[in-house]
Amino acid sequence: MKNYSPAKSALVTLAALLLGACARREASAYQGYLEGEFVYVAAPLGGQLEKLAVARGARVEAGTPLFTLEQSAELSALREAAERLRQSQAKLADLRKGSRPSELAVLAARLAQTRAGAELSALELQRATKLHQTTVLSDDDYDRIRLNHEANVKAVAETAAQLETAQLGGRTDVIAAAEADAAAAQAALDRAGWSVAQKSRSAPAAALVYDTLFREGEFVAAGQPVVALLPPANIKVRFFVPEAGLAALKAGDVVHVTITGRPAPLDARISYLSPQPEYTPPVLYNRENRAKLVFMIEAVFDPAVAKDLHPGQPADVSVAK
Repeated sequence: MKNYSPAKSALVTLAALLLGACARREASAYQGYLEGEFVYVAAPLGGQLEKLAVARGARVEAGTPLFTLEQSAELSALREAAERLRQSQAKLADLRKGSRPSELAVLAARLAQTRAGAELSALELQRATKLHQTTVLSDDDYDRIRLNHEANVKAVAETAAQLETAQLGGRTDVIAAAEADAAAAQAALDRAGWSVAQKSRSAPAAALVYDTLFREGEFVAAGQPVVALLPPANIKVRFFVPEAGLAALKAGDVVHVTITGRPAPLDARISYLSPQPEYTPPVLYNRENRAKLVFMIEAVFDPAVAKDLHPGQPADVSVAK
């Protein structure tokens, strides 16, 4: 039987501790990879790609123009809608004004004339009444003068009503119909303006132009993406945790992500824990883990850090202590 010296025994103990520490570090590090959620920018209307304003690999800010589709038909429809709106608004304004000033002046003059005639016939009726009472004037002449005055009074009332009606403008229901027509024309103009605006698309947020899917001159169908963007906020790490370690993690926890080529780990915050287990994760670099029951977890980075990351990079994730 061989005897071990105290020095050899200490070395064996130290080696065992180091191996145990390495095993613990390996057990606490989970394998994963970086994933990106792309924003595919498309126009709801189709047309020929007239201008592609960005190149693949460029970084753009929010509001940067991305592309423009041919829009001559939409511009023509916009001009037509604008003219129809102007026409309906002019018609409505005309109905609200009533008759023209010259027509109102004619009616006012006619009213003054009928009033003068009614005043004159009233004086004649007064004189005729006195003469008729003294039997100087016959009944026929008196009746003629009386009926003439009554006709003049009615003419004054008729002309006054005509003048008042002319000052009112169109009837209430006619004006309401004109207002509805103007509102419909405004809606058509808004729709035409929206169609023109949809032919030009801008970046919704600061992002990397990950890919351009069409060239200038090609026809783009409605709703078909032209540019694929990758905002930094959409880059995340996806890793896989055995069932035994799932209970120790929750949304909002901070994890450390180690990526090859980076001197220091990056912090990320858990945003999603899959409720469904997976027996074979999409990417695993250790064959021993393939037989284990694992759950997928996603964690997001700070956008300022994530802008230099690339989807597909392998990563090791450890839980922050």
